[in-house]
Amino acid sequence: MSAAEIVVDGRGLEHPEPLERVLAALDTLQPGQPLRFLIHREPYPLYDILRRHHYRYEITEIADGGFGILISSP
Repeated sequence: MSAAEIVVDGRGLEHPEPLERVLAALDTLQPGQPLRFLIHREPYPLYDILRRHHYRYEITEIADGGFGILISSP
């Protein structure tokens, strides 16, 4: 049984708090556990970090005009 999805809602927070919150959550991620990051704009620096550390991620636009990034461990 995999662990429950972690949700980090960074919408409306000032830079760099959304990035800091999602990076802290990544440190607690268990194998097979998904992390969903909600943000009001595309977090381009996060994409670079995820690629460098071999995380898988999928980006979707959400109804409020923001983005949802579903992240899973490498």
